[in-house]
Amino acid sequence: MKNPNGENKKIKILWLSGISCYGNIHSFFNYPHMEVFLEDFEFIYHPVLDSTFSLKEIVNETKECNILLIDGAISDDFHRADVNIKDIINRYATSVNRIVTVGTCATFGGIFKYSDFQSPRGLHFCGDELQTDFLHLRNKTISISGCPIQPEVLVNTLYEIKNQTDIKLDTFLRPKEYYAYTVHNGCTRNEYFEYKVDGHKFGELEGCLFYDHGCQAPYTAGSCNKILWNEQNSKTRSGSPCFGCTEYTFPKMSLYDTKKNMGIPQNLPLGVPKRAYLTIAGVTKAFSIQRLEKKLIDD
Repeated sequence: MKNPNGENKKIKILWLSGISCYGNIHSFFNYPHMEVFLEDFEFIYHPVLDSTFSLKEIVNETKECNILLIDGAISDDFHRADVNIKDIINRYATSVNRIVTVGTCATFGGIFKYSDFQSPRGLHFCGDELQTDFLHLRNKTISISGCPIQPEVLVNTLYEIKNQTDIKLDTFLRPKEYYAYTVHNGCTRNEYFEYKVDGHKFGELEGCLFYDHGCQAPYTAGSCNKILWNEQNSKTRSGSPCFGCTEYTFPKMSLYDTKKNMGIPQNLPLGVPKRAYLTIAGVTKAFSIQRLEKKLIDD
């Protein structure tokens, strides 16, 4: 986008925090090319970064803005600078081109849907239940779920908005480019999963964490094993189970436990019928692959 003088015109962003732990803000700071990003985008207000306006100016006046980022859950009794957050959202929603919910709390209510605030929820969903009070904003909204958000996914989406890319969305308004996959896709432990070789200790390189340690990767939408955190790693690659933080079901109880019925996982991988799972499991259990039973490096 250029101004009449042919100069690059920055996209103006308002980062509005609802009920939040600020985890998404800290995750955003890990974006490795922040200087380049800030050449193309300007925060008219950000809770931590230097901004054009103060929070008081933002909530009491309507400043020019292209994209509204909503971070954190929303509640009928939650205020920013003594102004109800729903009023702030509705006021800016009429003028911005796009609204982006940043994180699982802003998308589904996340952990704060269990808080003492009045009716805490995401902008459009409370869990998987569609809310009606912001229904008129659905066509403007893109959801970036995650606890916290993957910074590359947020920044890439903002550039796609800037470039007016046609962004395909899923049922929960998440870009399919990043959420059409499961976290299981790209996991370096997939061979252990296929041959039912369990992991026995967190932090080790060997074994699958699905069968005993509650890994949610086979039914969690996300690109964590395709776009690595800090360009280095992911939970499953480092030996920690996926918590399913991008889903409306987050947070689940007993994160490190795989519920089973007669030795069979209660929740099977997304789209896998129980009969097919039992057939495949019976076949793969018959294999004994010594290579997969050994340590990868320190043997």
